[in-house]
Amino acid sequence: MNKPGVSKVEVKQMNNWNFEIDADNIAWLHVDMQHSSANILSKEMLEELDHQLLSISQHNPVGLVILSSKTSGFIAGADVRAFAGMTDRHEAEQLIHHAHEILEKLENLPFPSVACMHGFCLGGGLELALACSYRIASDDADVRIGFPETRLGIFPGFAGTVRSTALIGHLNALQLMLSNRNLNGRQAKKIGLVDEVVPNRQFKSAARYLIHDQPHRSRPSLLQRLAGVSLLRSAITTWLKSQVSKKVSIEHYPAPYALLDHWNTSAGDPQQMALSEQQEVAKLLTGETAQNLIRVFLLQNRLKAQKGDPDFRPTHVHVVGGGLMGGDIAAWCALKGLRVTLQDQSPEMLSRAIERAQQLFSKSLRDKRKVRDAMDRLIPDHLARGVPRADVVIEAIYEDAEAKQALYQQLEPRMKSDAVLATNTSSIPLEILAEKLQDPDRLVGLHFFNPVAKMPLLEIVTMASTDTAVIDKALAFSNRISKLPLVVKSSPGFLVNRVLLPYLMEAMQLHKEGVPAAEIDKAAKMFGMPMGPIELADTVGLDICKSVAEKMGDMLSIEVPKELVSMIDAGKLGRKSGEGFYRYEKGKAVIQKSSQPVDESVSDRLIGRLLNEAVATLREAVVEDADALDAGIIFGTGFAPFRGGPMHYIDHYGKEAMLEKLQQLEQQHGERFKPDAGWA
Repeated sequence: MNKPGVSKVEVKQMNNWNFEIDADNIAWLHVDMQHSSANILSKEMLEELDHQLLSISQHNPVGLVILSSKTSGFIAGADVRAFAGMTDRHEAEQLIHHAHEILEKLENLPFPSVACMHGFCLGGGLELALACSYRIASDDADVRIGFPETRLGIFPGFAGTVRSTALIGHLNALQLMLSNRNLNGRQAKKIGLVDEVVPNRQFKSAARYLIHDQPHRSRPSLLQRLAGVSLLRSAITTWLKSQVSKKVSIEHYPAPYALLDHWNTSAGDPQQMALSEQQEVAKLLTGETAQNLIRVFLLQNRLKAQKGDPDFRPTHVHVVGGGLMGGDIAAWCALKGLRVTLQDQSPEMLSRAIERAQQLFSKSLRDKRKVRDAMDRLIPDHLARGVPRADVVIEAIYEDAEAKQALYQQLEPRMKSDAVLATNTSSIPLEILAEKLQDPDRLVGLHFFNPVAKMPLLEIVTMASTDTAVIDKALAFSNRISKLPLVVKSSPGFLVNRVLLPYLMEAMQLHKEGVPAAEIDKAAKMFGMPMGPIELADTVGLDICKSVAEKMGDMLSIEVPKELVSMIDAGKLGRKSGEGFYRYEKGKAVIQKSSQPVDESVSDRLIGRLLNEAVATLREAVVEDADALDAGIIFGTGFAPFRGGPMHYIDHYGKEAMLEKLQQLEQQHGERFKPDAGWA
C-alpha cells in the first residue's frame, strides 16, 4: 500500500517490517508488529530487521527512514516475556550480543538513517533509534522517550549506555538511565537526544531534509564530555551511588549500582563498554531481583489486559462525597479527561476538594491551558444535578452501611438504567450495602487507594449476584482512568485491606511493647517495603485505620489497640492532623534516625502476619489465583516488588520453613500467629 507522499518504486514485505524505495531513492522502513497493539523488539522482530537491513543495503538508497505504523508509538521496548525464567547467563549474553550486532549494522550503513518517533519510544526502541544517524520526535503530548530498564532490575543492554553517553553526554545519559524518567519531544531535543521536533504530519518532509542536507549532529557540552574522563569518573560514581542509596539499597535493587560500576570501569573505551554492557546486563537479567521484577511487569500486563466492555465509553462521572477520597477520585477522573460532577452537603468540603484538584492538575499537566480545561471538567454539584447524566456514579461517603443504603435509595431512581452504581467502601461487604436497592445486582465496588493519584490499583468488588455486564463496565471504566483493575470477592476488607490490617495492627502491638516507631518502620523497609507500617498508618489516617479495624475486627479476630483509640481521642489522626505516631512538618514525618541494628524478629512478626492473611484470602478465593493476589498486594500496598509478591515469596523462601517460623511465633506471641488452614 502506498504511504502518503511516497511514490512507490519497490516494496519488500515481511511479517513485521516492510520497506519501499521511493522515486527519490529513499528507503522507508515501516515497523508493524503482527497481532499486537504495540511494537516490541522480540527475537523474531530483530531477525527480520537484520534481513531487511541487508535487503535495503543492496538497493543502495540515499537514505533510510524508520517509522512505525502503530498509533501507540514507535517501539515500546524489548520483549520482556522472552526474559522471564531465563537463568542461563551464557544464553542471555548471546541474545544481547546478537542484538548488538544487528544495531551495529544499522549504525554502520553507508547512508544516513532517520528514526521517526511518536508515542512510546522506550528501552530497546530508544536504543534502536540511537543507532540511527538522526532522530525526529513528534510534538504530541503523549510522546514518551526514555530508559525504564532499571525498573526491571537491569540497565540498557542493546548498546544503549555506549550510544547515549556519546550522544548526550555522560551525566545526561546516566540521569536518564537512573531516573527512569520519560521525556517528551522538546525535552529530548533540549539535551540533544533528538534532532527535530515536528507534528506527525511533517515527519516525512523533516526526514527528507535530514537525509538530503545531513546537518551536523549535536555534540555534548564540554562539561558533559569531561565527566567521562577517567580521573573524574570514580568521584562521580561515588557521588551518584550516594544519591541512589537515598532511594534504593544495593541489596534490594542492584541494577543502578551495577550501571554505575559498568560506566566507571569502561566508559573510556566504546568497544570495552559494549562488551561490559553485554556481560553485566546478562548477569543482572538472570539474577533473582530482575526475574522477580520481570514477574511483576508481567503481572501488571495481566491486569491491564482486562479491558471489559469495549462498547462502554463513559464520559461523565458523578462522585458523591467531597472528602479526601471522594474529592481525589473526582480530581483523578477529571485529570483523565472525563466530565465530573462532585456532590457534597458541605460547600467547604467541595471548596477544599477543588483546591486539591487544582494542585494535582498544576503538578501533573504543567500547562495553564490544560489545567484550565481540567478544572472546567470538574464541577461542584451541591444539588446533585449530574446524577441523571452520569455513566458512572461513585459513592465515597463515610463508612456507615445505613448512610450508604439511604443514599442509594435517593440515587437509584434518578440514574440512567445502564449507568454503573459503585461504592468506594473499604471494608463493608456489598451484600449488606445492596439490601435496599431495587436492583441489587447493579452494585459494584470501585475501591480506590490513598493517595489516589499515586496508587495504581483499583479493586473491582463483586458479589456472587453481581451482573457480569456491570463487572465488564467497571473493568472498562478502570482502564479509561488508567488504573489496574483487580476483581475481588465481596468479603471483609476485600483483598488489600484484609491483608494489610494484621500487618498494621502488629506494628501497633510492637509499639505498645516499647519498640520505637522508627525501628519498626526501619525493619519493614529493610525487608523491602517502600514505607514502614507506622508511617503508613499515619498516612492513611489513624481514624480510618480504627474504623476499618472495628468493622473487620469481629470477623477476623482483630482487636483495636487501646493506644490507637487514645491517640484519636486526643486529635492525633496522623499526617492530616500534623501528628500521629510521628510529628509532621510540612507534610513530612520528623523521624529520628537510629544507628541500632534492625531486630529481625520485628520484621518476622510484621511480615508473618501479612503472609498468613494472604494465604487465608487465597484459601477463601477472594481473588482468582496466587498471581492475582501477588499483583493486588504489590500494586495496592507497595509490597517489596523485588520479592515478586507474597505468594511468590513464600514459594521462594520455602513453605515448610515459613510455616515453621509461624508456629514458633504462635508459641511466643499467641493465637494471632496461628497458621491459617490454607497452608495445608
